Amino acid sequence: MIDDIKEDAAGRMAKSVDALGENLAKVRTGRAHPSMLDHVVVSYYGADTPLKQVANVGVEDARTLTVQPWEQGMVQAVEKAILESNLGVTPNTAGTLIRLPIPPLTEERRKDMTRIVRAEAEQARVAVRNIRRDANGSLKELVKEKLISEDDEHRGQEIIQKLTDQHVNEIDQLMAKKEEDLMSV
Repeated sequence: MIDDIKEDAAGRMAKSVDALGENLAKVRTGRAHPSMLDHVVVSYYGADTPLKQVANVGVEDARTLTVQPWEQGMVQAVEKAILESNLGVTPNTAGTLIRLPIPPLTEERRKDMTRIVRAEAEQARVAVRNIRRDANGSLKELVKEKLISEDDEHRGQEIIQKLTDQHVNEIDQLMAKKEEDLMSV
């Protein structure tokens, strides 16, 4: 029973860390990265379709992304979707190839992004701590129902605390790496 609670808590904590990783990938650094366009949706024959399903997204250099739609008729739709995505980039089209020059971040914008990263990390830490609280509550329920002893409960809480510490440490590492990326010019 304690193992089930531990497995459940570990899985949920790992999902919180993964969600933070996905959220941090959306925060723009000064470098061009294809994941910047993951949330862009193109109207493809009347259906909203993710950009990466209608075009090839690549990196030309550190400050330029390239988007090459698979169908020539989709160039205008892709351009429009990029403009409407509020990325702050203006597409340059040359035939079927769309170039997206990524402007460098100003110092003030870097600090704003750092604040956003820290807020995202704190939300992830709170989520992990809530999962710890739920797991400890489940252990207390098992003690009340006399399914485990208080010693087992204490051991279970130590295991859950170690899991929590491990996942909070992962969150801190993700945050530090993203802040380093943001502050490097």
